[in-house]
Parts: sequence; structure tokens; C-alpha cells
Amino acid sequence: MKTLLKGGRVIDPASGLDAVMDVLIDGTQVAAIAPNIAPEQADEVVSLTPQHWVTPGLVDVHVHFRDPGSPDKETTETGAAAAIAGGFTTVCVMPNTSPVIDSTPMVQYILNAAKPTGIQIFPIAAVTRGLEGEEMTAIGTLVSQGAVAFSDDGKPVSSANMMRKALEYSKMFDVPIVCHAEDCSLFGNGVMHEGYYSTLLGLPGIPSVAESVMVARDIELVRFTGGRVHFAHISSKESVALIRKAKAEGLPITAETTPHYLALTDACCQAYDPDFKMNGPLRGEADREALIEAVMDGTIDMIATDHAPHTPDEKSMAFDCSPNGVIGLETSLGVVLTQLFHTAKLSPTAIIELMSSKPAEVFKLKDSGRLSVGQRADITVIDPEKEWTVDPARFRSKSRNSPFKGQALKGRAILTFANGQCLFREPGSLLATSSL
Repeated sequence: MKTLLKGGRVIDPASGLDAVMDVLIDGTQVAAIAPNIAPEQADEVVSLTPQHWVTPGLVDVHVHFRDPGSPDKETTETGAAAAIAGGFTTVCVMPNTSPVIDSTPMVQYILNAAKPTGIQIFPIAAVTRGLEGEEMTAIGTLVSQGAVAFSDDGKPVSSANMMRKALEYSKMFDVPIVCHAEDCSLFGNGVMHEGYYSTLLGLPGIPSVAESVMVARDIELVRFTGGRVHFAHISSKESVALIRKAKAEGLPITAETTPHYLALTDACCQAYDPDFKMNGPLRGEADREALIEAVMDGTIDMIATDHAPHTPDEKSMAFDCSPNGVIGLETSLGVVLTQLFHTAKLSPTAIIELMSSKPAEVFKLKDSGRLSVGQRADITVIDPEKEWTVDPARFRSKSRNSPFKGQALKGRAILTFANGQCLFREPGSLLATSSL
């Protein structure tokens, strides 16, 4: 099967391409990228306009599919469906499942579960067995089996000595340790950001220093060991300042933030709605502005969702009793375009770099993050002007815990191709398709 995407704006940050071009998909690969490819070369032609962006498939290096262990929240199948609907063709799943992804059989389980979905799903394995912080996993063996990084996400690696050892071992295999930056003694029993609104609402707070103290520690350990750290879900201006300084020194550090930290603040918690509860918590306006600046100047390397499904029953509990976490795969692109593109803060190329090419580069996902001839045909077609309202009832995800429910967004994926197959077509799109 040959499909021709005709007349769209092709954006590939990895090669610097940004031009109106045609893209020919032949089977599982990109066969040609050129102006005016003859329609007769294809079995199917999708007519686009220069308004449509044709990009490498989006990449999310931080998702929770709850598989194995919690199929009532999400499964690999439903998580992948949510990813595809959001324009993502590659995701990396975190290890805090039940059982934990800390062994060869569990890494193989994830890779096997991925095969029927059509997208690429890579396991991030645990740093310590059972996420218990006491015994390091077999990093070399797990890398050889397909693990692309290591993290105890959901928990910090509290022991500095354990983190040192993990960095020393991971350095030998050139894989990052993904740091859940949190000092548990400072976190305490907090449920939201410590500040004006936590005082107003009478809820125990989490100070921003609970994150930045651990960021500072791990920067020092990187300096000492030479290992690579990737900081997950950065939420505070203090952490941004530390990361910016460390990167200026040339330390091997990367970082991500999430769409909810770029769009929302702790003021959203005033309704006591648990769909605004996550870890790290939504912080103040100054933090949000610092994160946007960090995304713009490259201090933050990528945007990831930290897609964390929970059941409606769990998220209908009182704010202080409900679990942390929100879903984001189906809203991520819309939020980023609304917040950063339509406010003229970032160019289309910069957005696709943050959401595709850079995460693929950092995590060394060789078949992702590029749109070039001979490459696996993972392609997202984006309409940046598409206006829509977030309705969780229409999500492909099994869960509904979105902080963006009811919000109007501008921009979304309208076609998602994975390995050459069109796996998603936005129901409201008016694209003309013809078969030859």
C-alpha cells in the first residue's frame, strides 16, 4: 500500500526541513519527500494544505499504562489508543507497575504487549528492585533486553549512595537515570503546593524546595560520576535555575516538564477537584512563567505528559485522600499549541523538537523523531488551527482524570500513521482522500 500525503507543510527538526512538500509512504517506510510527487505513484492520496503540519510521530518518554497490575485504570491497548489519538507513535512506560518492571521477564512482557498496538512502546526499568531503594537492578542485562532508561518514578532514589552507584553503572551503557526529584522528608503529608492557596484552602503543602533539593543533589552526583540524569516532571522555578546553571557547565543533564505545569497553577485547586492533584504539584504563576521561559531557551529539553490514569472512584474521593496523577496523552498537543504556538512563544519547528526529535535523541530511540526517506513511517499530521473542547467522555484512554476537561483548545492531531499504517483519523477532519 502506497499513501501520498500531498501539499502539507513538512517539518523535520532533525534535518532542518520546513517546507511545503509531498510525502510518499510505501509500506512501512517513507519512500520520498519532494515537491509535486505524481499522484499516480500512490494507491491513496490524502490532500492537505500548507496549513497542515506533517511531522515525525510525536514521542512521549513518560507515561504510565498501569500494565501489568491495574487494568481498571489503563491497559497497554487503551493507553496506546490514547497515544495514537494524541498524535504519539512512540512512548516510554514507567516501571511502577505490579509487578515492577525490574527484571528480564518484565521488560519482555512490555515489549510483547506493545506489538499488537502498532506503535513503539519502550520500557523504562526500575533503578532498584521492587522500587524499594535497597538493591540495584541488573542495569546491563536490562539494557541488553530493551530497557532504554532507568527510574524509580513514583518514588525518589532517596539514598545518595544508591544514586551514585546507579549513575556509575548506567554510564557504562550510556543510558539515563530518570530522576523523580523529591525529598520525602520535606514532602511530608503534603497534597498541593505550599503557598497562599494551600493556606487558604487549609490543605497541607509541599514546598518547592522538596523538588529543588533533590535536583541539586543529583546535579552534584552527575558532576562526581559523569553519569547521565534526566529530570522528570520539573515543576518549580528553583529547579529550573539549578538545571540551567548545570547545563551551562556542560554537565550531561536533560529535563522535561509537562503541559499542565505550562498551563495551570495552584489557583486551580480552589474547587478541591482531585483532577488538579499531581506530584509534583501545580505551583505558582512565577513557576509557570519560569517553566515557559525554560522551554523557550532550551533549559527544558522536552515536554512529556506523565500520563497517569486513575479510576473515577479514586478521583471522586476528597482532594487530600485521592491519588496523585492526571492523564494527558490526548490533550498534550492541544495544550502546547494553545499555550506556546498561538501565543507566538515557539515556532512549529521548536514545538516538534520538544515533542518528537529531542526526546527521541536523548533516549536514543533510533526509529523515532525523524521524518526522512528510508525512515520508519511514523508520521503525525497536525491542524494547528483546529478548535475543539476537551470532553473526557470521548477519550480513548480508560480513565477520565483530566485537568483540562471542558477547556477550549486550538490545534490537534488529525492523522496518525505508525509503521506506515493510518491508525487514527480525527472524526471532524475534512481531508479529501482518493484511491487510485
